[in-house]
Amino acid sequence: MYDIFIQPFIDYGFMFKSLLGCILISLCSPMLGLFLILKKMSLTGDAISHAILPGVAIGYAVAGLSATIMTLGGFIAGSLVIVLSGFVSRYTKKGEDSSLAVFYLMSLALGILIISVNGSNIDLLNILFGSLLTTNDESLALLSSISLITLVTMIVIRRPFIIDCIDPEFLIHNKINGHFYHTIFMILVVLNLIAGFQTIGTLMAVGLLILPAATIRLWLNNILYSCLLSPLIVITACYSGIIASFYFNYPTTPIIILALGFLYLISVFIGTNGGILWKYIRLKHLDS
Repeated sequence: MYDIFIQPFIDYGFMFKSLLGCILISLCSPMLGLFLILKKMSLTGDAISHAILPGVAIGYAVAGLSATIMTLGGFIAGSLVIVLSGFVSRYTKKGEDSSLAVFYLMSLALGILIISVNGSNIDLLNILFGSLLTTNDESLALLSSISLITLVTMIVIRRPFIIDCIDPEFLIHNKINGHFYHTIFMILVVLNLIAGFQTIGTLMAVGLLILPAATIRLWLNNILYSCLLSPLIVITACYSGIIASFYFNYPTTPIIILALGFLYLISVFIGTNGGILWKYIRLKHLDS
């Protein structure tokens, strides 16, 4: 068992770096996904993950496969889409969801166009679907920085985040700028989607936010415990994807997302916080 499941990570540096990258991503992505679900903005993460593509594409066109430049480009593009969609929603009668959808579709099309003109189909596939097993020291440094920034920010202003999820009107009545905290939160989402892009690509990065958060919600109703335990779900899925890729030559990214989806489906049936099975189990103290 040791030789099969642990030894490859000791013998091969790329295996260890891939797993370490997954651990760094798991520290924050599920936590942000949990707040997205609480704010009923699950699909917003998907939109933003597409919105970063033109920035990544421009970074690739300028500096090739430079993690730093591509990350910077993705952050600028994602932040610009958030600012523009927020501006449109505030000064017109259109909701933020519709304006965000328009801008993300335009960004996605622009990103694919840039990559197609300046690269090849292989480059496009690597950016869209990622290449976890090629994680290098530069990528690990960026992932570490993003995780640290996210953790510190969430700790410092965690109370407004939680209040904004549960009762946004409370912030308004107390003359607290909820829009400011919402913008900070969305920027953190952009950063962590970029972190996910470094490993599993722009199209799949949102899976690391939403799937583990949705899974843990089916087991726990406590926000703190959910934030602490949800990283274990990501690490388990990423480990499964890396091992399957190593032994069976399967693509890593789809295995990771399918593993997360499988854990979610299991939780739908047996989760203690709303699972289907528990609806049909009559507890003793309720029998009479």
